[in-house]
Amino acid sequence: MTKEQNDIAIPPSNQSLPTMEAFYTLQGEGFHQGRAAYFIRLGGCDVGCHWCDVKESWDINAHPKLSISQIVAEASAHEGRLAVITGGEPLMHNLDELTEALHQAGFETNIETSGVCEQVTGAWDWICFSPKKFKSPNPEIYPKAHELKVIIFNQSDFEWAESFASVVSPDCMLYLQPEWSRMEQMLPLIIEYIKNNPKWRISLQVHKFMDIP
Repeated sequence: MTKEQNDIAIPPSNQSLPTMEAFYTLQGEGFHQGRAAYFIRLGGCDVGCHWCDVKESWDINAHPKLSISQIVAEASAHEGRLAVITGGEPLMHNLDELTEALHQAGFETNIETSGVCEQVTGAWDWICFSPKKFKSPNPEIYPKAHELKVIIFNQSDFEWAESFASVVSPDCMLYLQPEWSRMEQMLPLIIEYIKNNPKWRISLQVHKFMDIP
């Protein structure tokens, strides 16, 4: 940790958040792919995606509660200043204090959310909205999303993706991402779909190809 990082004043907070894991890596998906990023994975999710690769995040009571100051201090030990809040479903928690503290520590704040929660809390530099078929999103998320990322598991998911592309902001970036276990079947279909519908881009989970978190 540099002296400048040591001197960061983290605003006091009594809030703690169930934190499944936190780690420094490269963002592997979507618009910010390839950037150094500190991931904060919060516990708790009631969406229930059967293909979820972090089902252990679902139980909100299964993870240690860390204070805001501890979360930000651990993030500040690394050189990168992109913080990605993920889950689980991170908006199950009020994230106002966390994002305030991260901003004061010099971080850019990104979130990935299914958009199902009643309220979008936190101050975000980038919102990745990744809807899931298992629970309908709150329309409040549509105008706020900077990035729409739809996981393609079946061919019917293309039409479903278009239903969200029609309601997000015109400036929202549009991504189609093959579900990892269905990569071989879905990737050729996604490539052809994007060639015919070039408003979309492809997102691949390149961190899995690189075998990093």
